[in-house]
Amino acid sequence: MNTGSYVFTQLIKLLPKEVFDWIVKQYDGDKHVKHFTCWNQLLVMMFGQLYGCARLRELVSVISAHSKKAYHLGFGKEEIKLANLAKANANKDYHIFEEFARKLIEIAQNKRIDAPFDLNGKFYAFDSTTIDLCLSLFWRAKFRSTKSGIKAHTLFDVVTQIPAYINITNANVHDTQAMDDIPYKPNAYYIFDRGYFDLARLYKINIIDSYFIIRQKGRLQYKIVDGEDLVESADGVISDQTIELNRYQSKKKYPGRLRRIVYYSKELKRTFIYITNAYYISAKDVAMLYKKRWQVELFFKWIKQHLYIKSFWGNTESAVRIQIYCAISAYCLVAIAEHDYRLNRSMFDVLRILRGSLIDRTPIRELFERPVDEGSEICNDVGFQLSFNF
Repeated sequence: MNTGSYVFTQLIKLLPKEVFDWIVKQYDGDKHVKHFTCWNQLLVMMFGQLYGCARLRELVSVISAHSKKAYHLGFGKEEIKLANLAKANANKDYHIFEEFARKLIEIAQNKRIDAPFDLNGKFYAFDSTTIDLCLSLFWRAKFRSTKSGIKAHTLFDVVTQIPAYINITNANVHDTQAMDDIPYKPNAYYIFDRGYFDLARLYKINIIDSYFIIRQKGRLQYKIVDGEDLVESADGVISDQTIELNRYQSKKKYPGRLRRIVYYSKELKRTFIYITNAYYISAKDVAMLYKKRWQVELFFKWIKQHLYIKSFWGNTESAVRIQIYCAISAYCLVAIAEHDYRLNRSMFDVLRILRGSLIDRTPIRELFERPVDEGSEICNDVGFQLSFNF
């Protein structure tokens, strides 16, 4: 059971190296390379994410301190120098790391495909978060007079608890524009906050036989086609109506019928109005699904706290992309390890224990034999699929 191997070595055995080698070959990633290969670079960058290195210099210092173990950790035979690692991140083709991250996403998703859920079907929440960058270094990503940044538009699978798609753009790209790039699937449900209330784009979802759930924005002018205006019920549903928009511009953008649900949350003591084209689930389930949208917000909070994507280890576009893809690969590796070793822990707990044990020789399963504390933080298992566009 991997007795005698370092914990990090045990982890990288879960990676499909043959797939990575095939990707490297497609891009000639190791052409003219003698020692520090793309595989070595990937493992060094993933080690930095798992170990918690805030800077590239810190990563190189840690590896140098354990130079006798470097070969067995997969870092290659030669000493890793700061200049060489920085040069590799700046010059290597980031598509290699992008495609491998997508492969790990696929693996992580397949391992969670049978996760239990209240309804049958595919349900996704879509939202975005902004990551600030240094204006003087990343001037091309400027979105305010004194700031630059990128925005991660994320499609989160609420069933498997794994993000299915992430599109990274400049921070000045409006959220509704990102809806055009979502890989929609027929008969799937897409949950949006009211910031995405765009009738024309919502109608495109309706045309491809998919479903959306979104909070109403502003005051809609409509006529009631079916359903009672006020219905009191124990499950919090105040109103469930079929409506048609009667303003010219609104009807032009969305000529079909909509379902309007008014729901009162006893927990929050607030009333919510949902607009959807889904007629085959109950109004209570619509409210439940919208509540699941909060999971994508928890995901944003998690990655900003526990992955190193807020401060970048390089100043070039390629270096930024490689760091993000390697962070995603490291995160997916933790999710895969949690499943394969049947650890039954939250992602935060797994990462916290692995972070302090990467160069230990204890079998991974033994690290998690201690019972979980009742106060242990609960976080969601996640993974990623990416599109990166500056």
